[in-house]
Amino acid sequence: MGHGGFRKRIVEMGFIKGKIVEVLLNAPLQDPVKYKIMGYEVSLRHNEADMIEIISVEEAMLLESNNTRVQSTEKVTGDDACDFSLTDKQLKAAAMKKRRTINVALVGNPNCGKTSLFNFASGAHERVGNYSGVTVDAKEGHATFEGYEFNIVDLPGTYSLSAYSPEELYVRKQIIEKTPDIVINVIDSSNIERNLYLTTQLVDMHLRMICALNMYDEFENRGDKLDYKILSQLFGVPMIPTVFKTGKGVEMLFHIIINMYEGVDFLDKNGNINPEVAADIRDWHKAYGNEHSQEEEHGEDFAHGDRPNNSVYRHIHLNHGPQIEESIEALKSELQEDEHIRHKYSTRYLSIKLLEMDSETERLVNSLPNGKRIIDIRDKQADRIKKENAEDCETAIMDAKYGFIHGALQEAGYEKGNKQDTYQITHAIDSVITNKYIGFPLFFLLIYVMFQATFSLGQYPMDWIENGVTALSDLLSSTLADGPLKDMLVDGIIGGVGAVIVFLPQILILYGFISFMEDSGYMARAAFIMDKLMHKMGLHGKSFIPLIMGFGCNVPAIMSTRTIESRRSRLITMLILPLMSCSARLPIYIMITGTFFAVRYQSLIMISLYAIGILLSVIMSRIFSRWIIRGEDLPFVMELPPYRFPTSKAIMRHTWEKGKQYLKKMGGIILVASIIVWALGYFPHNNSLNAQQQQEQSYIGRIGKTIEPIFHAQGFDWRLDVGLIAGVGAKEIVASTLGVLYSGDDTVTDNDQENRESNDKYSNLYLKMSANGITPLIAFCYLLFVLIYFPCLATIAAIKHESGSWRWAIFAAIYTTVLAWFVSAAVYQIGMLMA
Repeated sequence: MGHGGFRKRIVEMGFIKGKIVEVLLNAPLQDPVKYKIMGYEVSLRHNEADMIEIISVEEAMLLESNNTRVQSTEKVTGDDACDFSLTDKQLKAAAMKKRRTINVALVGNPNCGKTSLFNFASGAHERVGNYSGVTVDAKEGHATFEGYEFNIVDLPGTYSLSAYSPEELYVRKQIIEKTPDIVINVIDSSNIERNLYLTTQLVDMHLRMICALNMYDEFENRGDKLDYKILSQLFGVPMIPTVFKTGKGVEMLFHIIINMYEGVDFLDKNGNINPEVAADIRDWHKAYGNEHSQEEEHGEDFAHGDRPNNSVYRHIHLNHGPQIEESIEALKSELQEDEHIRHKYSTRYLSIKLLEMDSETERLVNSLPNGKRIIDIRDKQADRIKKENAEDCETAIMDAKYGFIHGALQEAGYEKGNKQDTYQITHAIDSVITNKYIGFPLFFLLIYVMFQATFSLGQYPMDWIENGVTALSDLLSSTLADGPLKDMLVDGIIGGVGAVIVFLPQILILYGFISFMEDSGYMARAAFIMDKLMHKMGLHGKSFIPLIMGFGCNVPAIMSTRTIESRRSRLITMLILPLMSCSARLPIYIMITGTFFAVRYQSLIMISLYAIGILLSVIMSRIFSRWIIRGEDLPFVMELPPYRFPTSKAIMRHTWEKGKQYLKKMGGIILVASIIVWALGYFPHNNSLNAQQQQEQSYIGRIGKTIEPIFHAQGFDWRLDVGLIAGVGAKEIVASTLGVLYSGDDTVTDNDQENRESNDKYSNLYLKMSANGITPLIAFCYLLFVLIYFPCLATIAAIKHESGSWRWAIFAAIYTTVLAWFVSAAVYQIGMLMA
């Protein structure tokens, strides 16, 4: 599990797969240890030996006897092992079986297709959005191929491995600390020159790497030309043409991964593989010869037939020019004095990062015993480069890398074609969507259509679900005997969960629209047209993407703020995100608007809530940027990818994934909360009291009565107050709480129903709420409070995680609640004066 030169030295000493290692003795001070391998004796320190994976005889015996795979962390004693011995061949077979798990990391620019490969290979259903920063955390999946297991990690998209953004630092940290066996660098073939910049930095890290030239169909359709085999040799990395949306090239990609994993450590200076290792690979693949189609042979495919010299791509050092290379060598020699650094990092990579003035690398180096001397050498070399090149070190290295890329592409015969303009349709659509006159109206029209469809299309399945809930409630009411169990099932579980689950169709429709905007590429355009307004708010144009995502769920939206390079803009965006109406609030909006407002006004009421949230976010962001969170903003730099029409299957899959999360809430936190709310309202129970009196003297009634004066300025009754408290955990619980609290209130006569404009399914709830003095004005103020106040606990935790401090998370909880109180109180008092 070592790195670079250390790994090479260990392999050269004979520690290769399938070899028997015998412990001979420890030094008097227990370190180093003498081992016997391949007929000779060698000593290693403990920290070096720890980086060599082995399988003990006891583990191998247990594996053989049970025919099960034993993980390396399990310890099996001799007493537990079987009482038979194994041959060397059986021991080797057990070791090889344990070895055939390959850890793969996917690295690439945003929008290059990494997650498409992840989904295709592992069957996982992760987000595939057509804009920067959809993957905001590492996603893990699993795949099998030719008897090997692949643990695949999809890392966030990044343009480089600098310390410019949190995503770049996250990718670096994952690669260094997790040490994947193989890195797949996914490259967008249609933007190959820019994508190869990240490749040069990965080459500097001295990783076992394979490049996937993705979207190769677009590359060919445009008429582009490239000898990718020559390009592979120039970069020292195998490059495989792929089309992940169809699966083209994926078999070859996995085949080369296996070959590289098994053989790349056993090459001589001429690029020839160790004959014994090559024979092992060939023998293994023969068993799977008919299982997978072989699209074509590749230069790296040394598992089949004999290969001439230099057929395998060996790691190379990209030349940055004599001046920079001299500085790199000066730093390398000093860095190599620390053996721990040599084991974990490529010292060449660290040297380059130091010359680039990378702050994270400086922090690492300063922790070393010779850290001050290393920094002094760096400063001296950086001054020399600046004098000789008339530009700073970072720019000189960047120019050198792009110079290498340009030269390599020229040598590989790269030519851009003009058969098909990939961006022709994109430019035509952008001329309308981003037009300065109709861009904004189109955007708001799309939002209006989204909410109108949420109501109108979702009404029919919503009625079906509600009829099913009502039928189930009536069935249990008629069959179960009176008592606490019946009341809990009917009023607690069905009354609470049923009040929320009916909104599943609207949730799915809303997420369907958001998925379409993400997958098509429209979301990036929304950020583009909104940048000027965002800048006036003291934010970055990229802040608009998390704000739009906040309409779905605040938690992933807060995580997606990692794509914003400016910490100032990132913090402000996190703090105003709770003002975006997430889908968890949608059930409350639908319940209250459907109860108190006529059908023709419902969409307007809904849009007004979203508009008020946006307006408040503008005001608060101005306040935060001017007086609370100060600092310089960064320039607006964001890729606008070509439009790609998403498939109906992809949209349905993404939408259903969100639907499943919603249903899991039904069976988890909302179910538990509904039972708790019911229990607090049921106990202490007195059969002599009517439903109204029972609720008022219950525990929940006492809680509500206690806090009722706090909300007197808004006109809320104690039931509404309790709903707000319950919504701290998750906003959907507000709707389920109101469903529970009003489900047993039968004090209203049927005559009041004449006051309603229509006898819809909200009539009963209207009767019960209006009997407690709830008016449309109070209902609207309640919606305002729900819109603004305390984010759910998951959102608070996300703010803490992304900001790195509880201070900002607690501040978000306090300021939103205070703001909600003042806004709702002001609207109610002004409304009463007008009335």
